Amino acid sequence: MNTSLAAALAGFGTGLSLIVAIGAQNAFVLRQGVRRDAVLAVVGICAVSDAVLIALGVGGVGALVVAYPQAVTAVGWIGGAFLLVYGALAARRVIAPAGDALRTEGTTSGSRRRAVLTCLAMTWLNPHVYLDTVFLLGSVAAGQGALRWTFGLGAVLASLCWFTALGFGARLLGRFLAKPAAWRVLDGLVAVTMIAMGIMLIAGG
Repeated sequence: MNTSLAAALAGFGTGLSLIVAIGAQNAFVLRQGVRRDAVLAVVGICAVSDAVLIALGVGGVGALVVAYPQAVTAVGWIGGAFLLVYGALAARRVIAPAGDALRTEGTTSGSRRRAVLTCLAMTWLNPHVYLDTVFLLGSVAAGQGALRWTFGLGAVLASLCWFTALGFGARLLGRFLAKPAAWRVLDGLVAVTMIAMGIMLIAGG
């Protein structure tokens, strides 16, 4: 397989694994989509915000590795360990599901302005988003060397595809994502992807 394509696919898979999770942001996007309330603005904010954060991670961690080559091993081990932990947690949810699912119940934003502000707060005030997009994706991207920006582009595309599908396909996806069994399938895919990437990152470090 072409190395650039392989890097892009790795970025897509890793990015999707980190984005696809039951959480306030995904539930908010789903609710907005079901009610057709400021969907384009909400999807745009989520996708653009992720693109900015991913670029910061790829550029920041990548610059650190370039400036301090000895940091490659440390970044690989730390990033790989985080991915293995995330993968193990996803695997545990498959084995012992909590019965969670995305729900569309709840109040709407009430106005486009409020929807935008709520979406911005859920994205930029969430500490986990920095760990996922900046550090974890940045760490994995650093292991791609000269192809780290291609990897990052794949992750950005994953984010765009997910939020677009969640927002504009909400009426269809809502029925699917409201079933706990569906999340067991998604968690299984997430677990396999994260554990595989974690092992590769540690081995490469």
